[in-house]
Amino acid sequence: MIHRLDLPERKPRPRERYIMALRACGLIIFRRHLIPKVDNSTIEFLLLQASNGIHHWTPPKGHVDPGETDLETALRETQEETGIEASQLTIIEGFRKELNYVAWKKPKTVIYWLAEVKDYNVEICLSQEHQAYRWLGLEEACQLAQFNEMQATLQEGHHFLCSTPV
Repeated sequence: MIHRLDLPERKPRPRERYIMALRACGLIIFRRHLIPKVDNSTIEFLLLQASNGIHHWTPPKGHVDPGETDLETALRETQEETGIEASQLTIIEGFRKELNYVAWKKPKTVIYWLAEVKDYNVEICLSQEHQAYRWLGLEEACQLAQFNEMQATLQEGHHFLCSTPV
């Protein structure tokens, strides 16, 4: 016979706590020059510079709200952070990239889709979360995107666009 001792419940130590991964979604927004498309150097990516922390550069993204789908989050965050509405974008089918990394000492998952602006001269209205924006070719975008995962995602997105008929 096994006897159970009634011991007080032990609180987990900090390293034993399960930390749920933060989940965010965003759009890698791009535009193409209106000149005849001789090559894909006409592709420019929109990057935003954060107002806090290390002032890093990324595409618009943000945390998933309860009841939202991932794509709904990406579209909402894009509108909140840039002023670009869903109706001003074309989501590119077939590209979805999931990044997993540690941010602020917590695991984080970010899902990105590619989205092309319908109007090359679309107006950008930044939120308080960002202090600057730039449209950049692939090389310059990768230089500003300090993190390897973001650089690789931009390169994969560019490769996808170059291999997909316009």
